[in-house]
Amino acid sequence: MIYLDNAATSFPKPDAVFRALDRFVREIGGNPGRSAHPQSIEASRIIFQTREKLAAFINAEHSERLIFTSNGTDSLNLAILGLLEQHDHVVTTGLEHNSVMRPLDFLQKERRVEVSVIPCSDRGELDIARLRSSMRRKTKAVIINHGSNVIGTIQPLTDIRAAIGDAILILDACQTVGNTPIDVRREGIDIICFSCHKSLFGIQGLGALYVREGIDLKPIRFGGTGSKSESTEQPRVLPDRYESGTPNTPGIAALLGGLTFIEENGLSRIIEKKKQARMYLVKALLDVEGVRLHGDPSANDNLPVVSMTIKGISPSDVGAACNRASICVRVGLHCAPVAHRTVGTFPQGTVRISPGYFTREEEVNQLADVLRDIVANREIA
Repeated sequence: MIYLDNAATSFPKPDAVFRALDRFVREIGGNPGRSAHPQSIEASRIIFQTREKLAAFINAEHSERLIFTSNGTDSLNLAILGLLEQHDHVVTTGLEHNSVMRPLDFLQKERRVEVSVIPCSDRGELDIARLRSSMRRKTKAVIINHGSNVIGTIQPLTDIRAAIGDAILILDACQTVGNTPIDVRREGIDIICFSCHKSLFGIQGLGALYVREGIDLKPIRFGGTGSKSESTEQPRVLPDRYESGTPNTPGIAALLGGLTFIEENGLSRIIEKKKQARMYLVKALLDVEGVRLHGDPSANDNLPVVSMTIKGISPSDVGAACNRASICVRVGLHCAPVAHRTVGTFPQGTVRISPGYFTREEEVNQLADVLRDIVANREIA
């Protein structure tokens, strides 16, 4: 099996992740913050250690403002639904994922929130001048897809921060955390949302959000936190205010393993290896007759995400042929129809190929051979 769907979730995971997960499930297993026995205390220690390490990874000043969620979508829902109120104005882009667009659609209908969508080119370039001119006195927030899950374009945060003034910058970093260095203080990011099962090498079911001091999000989930249990009112102290219910401690332990792997191998080395894998992939794909690469595949700083189509063959048929060859790719709209309208690939979508840290050149060569066979035979599933 050849796995080229790392933009959905990274696979395989480093051994450090397996060891950390196995140790927690076999040897610890306690509920953190709910008891005083050694297993509970050790579970709490793991969560604290992971929170500290993850906050440092994005250069967040206060680790208690790093909130664990169930996934990147959950993080974005907390940021968007917890911040925006009746008749607020929010600005976003033409490359957003449905984890942004669907909460905004809900708020337009339920809270009469006004939404401005700033266009991007089919190469993923955001119109900074349009972004600047869209800002109003009542603009509360700007939501930016930092790195496109469709074409891999990374947006220029320095230019964006300068263009939006004092508006709250919410960053969807699901594709970029672990794929490019992020410094929330240097880059003026007010709220950052991301998943932990992609380039942080964690397992599914865990996300995170960091909200800078001075911003108060209304909780969207209420319940037990292990603190202030004498009161029916939700605690105001962070992170408890937003972390109701039993946390995904096995997932957090696995994330600690992923962060340890990144720390030991060096983020810059990991990024460079994935960049080389993407460049090799682009070269291999361009050598296949009829293949079209969308976005700007030659961009040096793109994420390791490549979207392609083959003239005369639907993406679903290409995906089916890859499946038969035991090659894992993703086909369709990738939960981002707005982005596909921008790129010009709506409604059929694309075949998305996303190499990872463990991708080998021979695996890319095998994919290219399968694509050549598809073209030569006009193979239809």
